[in-house]
Amino acid sequence: MNATDTLRGVLAPNLTPFEEDGLIAMDLYVAHARHLLEQGCAGLVPFGTTGEALSVSSDERVEALHALVESGIEPARLLPGVGLTNLPETLRLVESVAALGCRRVLALPPFFFKNVPEDGLIRYFDQLVEATGDIGCDIYLYHIPQVAGVGIPHTVVRRLREAHPDAIAGIKDSSGSWENLETLFAIPGLRVYPGQETYLSDALAQGVPGCITATANLNARAIHEIVRLWDAGKRDRAREAMGDVRAFRTTVEGYAPIPAMKGLLARASGDPRWWNVRPPFLPGEPKMVRSLERELGKRFGFRAAVQG
Repeated sequence: MNATDTLRGVLAPNLTPFEEDGLIAMDLYVAHARHLLEQGCAGLVPFGTTGEALSVSSDERVEALHALVESGIEPARLLPGVGLTNLPETLRLVESVAALGCRRVLALPPFFFKNVPEDGLIRYFDQLVEATGDIGCDIYLYHIPQVAGVGIPHTVVRRLREAHPDAIAGIKDSSGSWENLETLFAIPGLRVYPGQETYLSDALAQGVPGCITATANLNARAIHEIVRLWDAGKRDRAREAMGDVRAFRTTVEGYAPIPAMKGLLARASGDPRWWNVRPPFLPGEPKMVRSLERELGKRFGFRAAVQG
């Protein structure tokens, strides 16, 4: 592994704000990213699912990452999403990301063709590792079958880890399955990030470095506190604090999370650009966002913090 320092704690797949014309609102993008780090995030995962990555071009991703680095955010704290449907474009994106100083990338499987054999997935990642071997980026696999339609079975993960221990560093498992997480914990040397905070204390007990979760866009400080308490040896308190963290996530999941979270940020900041999403999403309905805001406020005393 090239990135010997592990990002420990909560990582936020940061939301991507857009202008009215659909371009990335770079000032909001940078301000929100910096705010998340100030709230306790160990790192950011730009252009994951929550960042509407597959609605954003490769050039736009690189431009936005450049803006983050230019703002003073250390590239070592970034785990950019690079997953595309074909190897050549994925490779070019990895090269561009590495040129900015990023030391890790998060890679989806090639997700257009379904029901491919495991050897086909192995072949794809074998070639990605071979082509990027001199670049110096650790590869983190991204397992989110309910969205991508193509997962990365634990048998494939194990084979890739065994074949490429210096390149396949870890995985984000967004399956929502504790059983799948347990199979991944058993793979020697693999850094496993659950894709939600629901299992965070149990996963920390298994030695995970943290979690990568969409709701960190709203609740980073509380999730960070779980890890802080755990590392301070206050594990009973960390487990007790999990109740509110789980309930917060469950509440947000009951809505359309990406438009809803953007709507909350729009209401908190007064900046209407936060309402904007790219197709195929539709902007959050103001009535729905107000309902979520009331529910979070009543149950958790929540009010979205204003960045900048």
